[in-house]
Amino acid sequence: MNEPGTEGVLLDQATLHDRLDDAPGWLREHYRTFRESMLGDRDGSPFPCYFGIEVEREGELLYAACESTTDPAALLRFRDVLSEYLDAYADHADRAPLAVFFRPPAGDPGEAHYHERLWHVLEFLHVHDPEPWPEAIPTDPDDPHWEFCFGDEPLFPTSRAPFYDERASRYSPVGLEITFQPRAVFDGITADTEAGQRARETIRERMGDYDGVCPHADLGDWGVEGDREWTQYLFREDDDASPDACPLAPTREHPKAPEPLLEYGAWRRLGGSRPSSSDRSGTVTSGLGDD
Repeated sequence: MNEPGTEGVLLDQATLHDRLDDAPGWLREHYRTFRESMLGDRDGSPFPCYFGIEVEREGELLYAACESTTDPAALLRFRDVLSEYLDAYADHADRAPLAVFFRPPAGDPGEAHYHERLWHVLEFLHVHDPEPWPEAIPTDPDDPHWEFCFGDEPLFPTSRAPFYDERASRYSPVGLEITFQPRAVFDGITADTEAGQRARETIRERMGDYDGVCPHADLGDWGVEGDREWTQYLFREDDDASPDACPLAPTREHPKAPEPLLEYGAWRRLGGSRPSSSDRSGTVTSGLGDD
């Protein structure tokens, strides 16, 4: 990596903080509200996920900014960042999720917009994934062992958005925010372990205190019969504004996009500019979004 610039590059916390003064307003506000959520409290209750608090407090999170949820060049650049993240996260910290901040839309588009944009981003990543879908993961989202995959890794992308009225733990006032967590970071704390069961009980209790409402009905555990992973990526508030079936239909067909678009740096074929370095050494450095 080691690329200068202000967009489409993987960021560690120190670099993010160093560059915030030169970042666009929407990104500064995105990160400010994100950090306040992780490290602050709501009526005396801390953020429910204490893992999230810890990685933000200790500087172990990684970050990315994406200027659009629909522009193909922007999403190809983000695809490259996600690939770089998967190369780097294990060497960065024991648990190092990737928090991605998307440039907000104009106006107040409502809940349906954010569901559509989330699944558009995930579908784009799937179609332009340089690696095939992992053999060990089913492609049917109705299977309790299904989860979103990219770069041959199962991932848990949890999202926050502006449309939540009561569920403060999923509220992001600026725009869509997705935190990607590889399944590997849950080793030792899955639902079938004692530590995992304790963690979930604690998080759900804290969620009730923080949100002031019962944990969402779709909250569940991967691999547990009756629970579904995809419904947890962006909790529904309004049934009429949210999908009733998973919008993504994964396939093992590979490749699904023309080979040139699967190459690192393929976004340049669609226009735009970025430093020419294509070093992918696993070193986390810099980059922020621009209006």
